[in-house]
Amino acid sequence: MDQSTLTNVLLTIPVLLFALVAHEWAHAFAALKQGDPTALEAGRLTFNPIKHIDPFMTIILPAVMLISSHGTIALGGAKPCPVNPANFRNFKRGDIIVSLAGVTMNLALAILSAILFLVFGLVGQQLPATTSVFALLQQMLQISVLYNVLLFFFNLLPLPPLDGSHVIAHFLPPAVAVHYTRISRYGILILVGLLYFGGNVLNVLLSPVGLVVRALMHPVLPFALASM
Repeated sequence: MDQSTLTNVLLTIPVLLFALVAHEWAHAFAALKQGDPTALEAGRLTFNPIKHIDPFMTIILPAVMLISSHGTIALGGAKPCPVNPANFRNFKRGDIIVSLAGVTMNLALAILSAILFLVFGLVGQQLPATTSVFALLQQMLQISVLYNVLLFFFNLLPLPPLDGSHVIAHFLPPAVAVHYTRISRYGILILVGLLYFGGNVLNVLLSPVGLVVRALMHPVLPFALASM
């Protein structure tokens, strides 16, 4: 692993971890606002990453996939936020709001990261002594834009148990919705299979990622303090 790759990995890990934690925090916060204190009582309404780390999903699975694919494929996530929809004041509305809260947080973080990229660029231009520090922060923010946009679209895929499937299930006939949600027990296996063997399918499904990343970064890249 060369120096630039190592640097990129070291910058990506905290950015991606924060994006995952913020995603789960948003689920917990939205659930509480909809009347369900389950996540709060479980200690999940926090930005403390330790509370959100799942040994298998956050560490073992992505590590095994990275090693087996020589660093080209990875899938992981935080510990799923505990939610009891029976506590929602309005079941359908509450479940949709809570399901979309995580991806909404990721989209907001992507937009905020692009704005901060611009701000740090302007500050760095005015304070040359801080250029190297702000250039490093800009690199992290560019990574943040990419991964938060990726998490936004990935979690909206209509595959149980991803967030998008929770929304779609409410608009299906009840009998169909029951069978549809049962797919969640095989969801991880299906996702792993898609990553290894369905690259073209995923490329199509996630094609908006590049478009949104470019739309967010194009206006602010002229303010980059280092070549990006």
